[in-house]
Amino acid sequence: MTKLAIIYYSGFGTGHAMAQRLEETALKQGAEVRRRPVAETAPAEVVASVEPWAAHVEAMKGETTATPEDIAWADAVIIGAGTRYGHVSSQMQSFIDTLGPLWQEGKLADKAYAAYTSSQTLHGGQETTLNAMFTTFAHWGGIIVPPGYTDGVKFHPNDGNPYGVGKVTGQNPNLDDDDNAALDHLVTRVLSIGTKLAA
Repeated sequence: MTKLAIIYYSGFGTGHAMAQRLEETALKQGAEVRRRPVAETAPAEVVASVEPWAAHVEAMKGETTATPEDIAWADAVIIGAGTRYGHVSSQMQSFIDTLGPLWQEGKLADKAYAAYTSSQTLHGGQETTLNAMFTTFAHWGGIIVPPGYTDGVKFHPNDGNPYGVGKVTGQNPNLDDDDNAALDHLVTRVLSIGTKLAA
């Protein structure tokens, strides 16, 4: 049974919905899954000043948050974070910065890694954010597993992203059939490679 960690940050809920879809599909394929949001690190007064953000933080109470051990445990890892000026959110970066001891021990290496993101607009930094995550995976010695154009869903105008899965939230923050198909393809590919690496 392939062990998959889905580690993500979600401010308003789209990234959370994407993580849930990845988990659902992975479980159907027989994987053991740990879906873990990273801790919210923004000041409470800043969160409270944005109603959708505050509502999502409240809805996430009770969720088990990510720890470095979740990645050490996994054969394959999918990391998700919304774009922040073309890079990952500070909350995700804060989590990544806790992984130094595992990196020094070589416990982040030789796993399958993939990524997903979301942005308000079509050209809102999705590709640079995904590539920034790839840089991190390379430093870990991870095996980067992009979806490429290995399935017809990647040619759809709403996706078309060979680096990972990107959701544009501006017109519709809810996942549609195209989003779900892209997420299903990503997790299927990651599990396939992760299973081979773990064999």
